[in-house]
Amino acid sequence: MMELTELLNSVKAIQVIGEVQRKDVSGIYYDSRSVVKNAVFAAIKGYKIDGHRFILDAINKGAIAIVLEDNDCVPDEIFVHDKIAKILVKDSRKALAEISNAFFKEPSKKMKLVGITGTNGKTTTSYFIKNIFEAAGNKVGLVGTIANYVGAREIKTSLTTPESSDLNGLFFEMVNEGCSQVVMEVSSHSLVLNRVYALNFAAGVFTNITSDHLDFHLNFENYFNAKKILFDSLAGSTFAIYNIDDRNGSAIVKDSKAKSFSYGTSANADFILSDINFDLTGTYFLINFDGEKIKVSTSLVGEFNAYNAAAAFATAVLLGVNKETAIEGIKNTMQVPGRFEVVGKGNKKVVIDYSHTADSLEKALLAIRKIVKDAHPVYTVFGCGGNRDKTKRPVMGKIASELSKRAIITSDNPRFENPFEIIEQIKSGIEKDNCEVIENREEAIRHAIINSEDDAVILIAGKGHENYQEINGERNHFSDKEVAEKYLSE
Repeated sequence: MMELTELLNSVKAIQVIGEVQRKDVSGIYYDSRSVVKNAVFAAIKGYKIDGHRFILDAINKGAIAIVLEDNDCVPDEIFVHDKIAKILVKDSRKALAEISNAFFKEPSKKMKLVGITGTNGKTTTSYFIKNIFEAAGNKVGLVGTIANYVGAREIKTSLTTPESSDLNGLFFEMVNEGCSQVVMEVSSHSLVLNRVYALNFAAGVFTNITSDHLDFHLNFENYFNAKKILFDSLAGSTFAIYNIDDRNGSAIVKDSKAKSFSYGTSANADFILSDINFDLTGTYFLINFDGEKIKVSTSLVGEFNAYNAAAAFATAVLLGVNKETAIEGIKNTMQVPGRFEVVGKGNKKVVIDYSHTADSLEKALLAIRKIVKDAHPVYTVFGCGGNRDKTKRPVMGKIASELSKRAIITSDNPRFENPFEIIEQIKSGIEKDNCEVIENREEAIRHAIINSEDDAVILIAGKGHENYQEINGERNHFSDKEVAEKYLSE
């Protein structure tokens, strides 16, 4: 527990009005519906809803302090009359991060926290690192797209990176349950929105960057600068690990105070990747580090997984894990759900992959083509998400058409957009006559499986691990893997 008077020391307040009661704070909330007696409510300006509108609701529910950035939203008399502390700050999100960090007793300082950012590969890299740390005998936390974990205990998630109060609360749980390391996917949204502000990272990892989320960031420069925030915030005693083969890799760490180490196929890399080979059973490669060529293997398929494994190897070794344990941890990492996941018992194979950017779709298809070497026909079933970056739609259409024998364009998560308008935008990038439209996703998957050759490889791209389809704000159960297995068995 922490008294409100003590908690206030953690936030840079412009002004405090009303009464700062000498009471223990019961919790920190940004959603007024969750507020309980003696809680602190932080009013955040969201993109759809402004939390300042719900200050009176929070007061009525028993909040003893309100953190806000809009000075004029509620008359000062209300705070004075109700003996509530009005804490005016420049940035409510930063203040929420600061007070959450203090309230939960700075949990990120009590574990080695690894943050991973990039367009693609964050999830798989986080699974590799978690597995390596566990192979070294540690209890490890994970925060990410698919789920959050406290050791082996799974906690469902809806955001890649939760809000700062939820995040610090989760870290507090991890500390209490004996976790010594935590691996976290850090989204560009979370960096811009200060969700990871005031956290103590032991290392930051950069996988790659290609065009994505331009609906939110508006242009690539803003997107790049969002990712860069992680590395600019690292302390001098920490590590910045980056992909030297990505053309933005060196630039993303150039202003970081952290000790920088690179990985990639470049001869200038600190961890040099070479001799990458893969088939449908796994990937095999060498890492040249410290004058030694180390053989590494993983059951995860594709050149991109050699990069993900190399990032994990570099991170773990720099944080004190021995090389043999790191190799063992990579080897024993299980298939990550929906990340180039191969299903099918006979000659016909289906690859379920989360590739929902132009770059990741191209890499997935190039990986399949490298494996089949023109001996098997390649089919692609894909769509693009609604209310997201529209610029990638025609590019993805072109890639799917150019790199497949046949491409079937369908719905992904149309959300609040007309699915046929999304499909038309995808089609605008296609020049070849090898595509067809089947808007119903199950029908599209069925069509590809039933009507393709017996030795075909079918990529179902875009949704990966997701077990829902979002249409007009409703989420209905839908799993690409379940649907594929259903029609493969027919």
